[in-house]
Amino acid sequence: MSVSSASTSNTTQSVLDQYSRTTETKKSNELGKNEFLELLVAQLNNQDPLAPQENGEFIAQLAQFSQVEGIEKLNTSMGSLLSGYQSSQALQASSLVGRKVIVPTDKAVVDTSETFKASATLPVSSSNVWVNVYDSNGSLVNRVNLGQQSAGSVSFMWDGKDSNGNLMQPGTYKFEAQAQYGDETKGLYTLLPANVDSVTLGQNGGELMLNLAGIGSVGLSKVQVIGQ
Repeated sequence: MSVSSASTSNTTQSVLDQYSRTTETKKSNELGKNEFLELLVAQLNNQDPLAPQENGEFIAQLAQFSQVEGIEKLNTSMGSLLSGYQSSQALQASSLVGRKVIVPTDKAVVDTSETFKASATLPVSSSNVWVNVYDSNGSLVNRVNLGQQSAGSVSFMWDGKDSNGNLMQPGTYKFEAQAQYGDETKGLYTLLPANVDSVTLGQNGGELMLNLAGIGSVGLSKVQVIGQ
């Protein structure tokens, strides 16, 4: 039984039309692996036996299928990778809550019954370094004199008392580190401790955010040291 070229063309065209109408109802117009195979088989079944599809064209279609399948596998792998990363973030987050971290900031919640320890970053050696301590109202309560210091990390401590020796109330305090260079005074970056109250997982691979007591939200990448 012979199959006319016109009949084959009409059958193939109907298959294409049906597929086109089906894909239009989907949210995406991308050709999936299964749909591609169904369309390719339909084309082979309905081709004209007297004028079969050229090898080059068939190979090109197979190459296209291989590319579609490769992209699908890549998407699956990336989805698995993202899922694993999010699980790792959740595990890391749970271990940070309640711990103390050191971050670049000028404010900290201080328990004045204990000695407060922190540090400042000195880019160049200075003849005189000091740290001003302010309460939550912005009033200067004390000054920690460190004297001459070499470049690098400079540690300092505050005993929780004002300049008159009176013990201050626990709360949020600001620490302003400064250094003397000849007749010029320059501010320094301070690294202060803070407790991790909670964490916020990054969305779509975003950075894990730490919610720190007295400071607010800080990215994990900003953390210098993670304590006990």
